[in-house]
Amino acid sequence: LKSYENAVNTSDTNLNKRTKSIYTPLELQFIEMKKQYKDAVLCVECGYKYRFFGEDAEIAAKELNIYCHPDHNFMTASIPSHRLFVHVRRLVAKGYKVGVIKQMETAALKAAGENKSSLFSRKLTALYTKSTLIGEDILFKFGVWYDSVDVEEVTTDVPDNYLLCICENGENLKDRKKGDIVIGIVAIQPTTGEVIFDSFRDSASRLELESRVLRLQPVEIILPSSLSDQSEKLVNSITSM
Repeated sequence: LKSYENAVNTSDTNLNKRTKSIYTPLELQFIEMKKQYKDAVLCVECGYKYRFFGEDAEIAAKELNIYCHPDHNFMTASIPSHRLFVHVRRLVAKGYKVGVIKQMETAALKAAGENKSSLFSRKLTALYTKSTLIGEDILFKFGVWYDSVDVEEVTTDVPDNYLLCICENGENLKDRKKGDIVIGIVAIQPTTGEVIFDSFRDSASRLELESRVLRLQPVEIILPSSLSDQSEKLVNSITSM
């Protein structure tokens, strides 16, 4: 279901225009979070499980082989909390950006507070892509590791997951027209903290840039909003492989 897309255009009401039904407080909370992170699959902590909603639930059902069903205004699917990182890793391996939304209050503290009948406050605590998948903040909670099988599954055979950032600057109009350009790169591996950086002049063939990208084999590349045609063509050819 794409009901949250309808809600994005009707933020001044709690009514789902398509189904004519009222959004629940949790659904409205999800809609607001989805507006901020439109390109991410969101895992929302709800007690002892994490839930997916709408298109995210359909993606989770397909990629994680879990059950997806309609609930109020959205399709929904869920996973147990102790299996969160295993499923996050699987989604990231499939090329998805995954956001983890956690409850900022415990049930005990909420019950003792003045707002015990209100919705749990939640916020994004982690956003994972192939290059930024580390996982300590999910695997380690309250000083206790989850089950040992999960730890083994996510900590062995960790590849060199470089995140590469490219920027460029044509020193003058004549050089830019010829395709000659000065390029800067920064490669970061979050799992180890390793940083590699370089600056070099490249020709229209982009051989220097190509050699560095192929040597680093990044799993993710961040590009500037404006990229030269030659660089864009090279990046597209490499990523398509």
